[in-house]
Amino acid sequence: MAAQRKTQKRMPRRREEFTYRGYKIDELKALGLTQLLPIMPARARRKVVRGLSRGEETLLEKIRDGNQKIRTHLRDMIVMPEMVGRVIEIYNGKEFVKVEFQPESVFHYLGEFAITRKRVAHGSAGIGATRSSKYVPLK
Repeated sequence: MAAQRKTQKRMPRRREEFTYRGYKIDELKALGLTQLLPIMPARARRKVVRGLSRGEETLLEKIRDGNQKIRTHLRDMIVMPEMVGRVIEIYNGKEFVKVEFQPESVFHYLGEFAITRKRVAHGSAGIGATRSSKYVPLK
């Protein structure tokens, strides 16, 4: 049985083109903002209907113009379809994090891709930290 498994070739995983609610990413890029509204999730739609801020409009203009280096503090900006494939640097409170947007990131927030907290890596307990560590020799 084990020998039979080794002889079988595995088919490579076929990566299908990404679709969002039945639309391919190129179709989403071609749609205007008003045509995107019924497709968006409710929170993103609410933000767009209430109006984008001046900074968010400026960011979209920079993306449409094709600027090479784009840096932003706008962590609450929605990822629009025209941002897919672009590299944008997002501020995380300390530094700018380079993020290349994939089709799966459409209609998420920019801040979701630049984590603001470091992962905690705890070391071993120090001397005297626990009852049993009193009896551990120093060297």
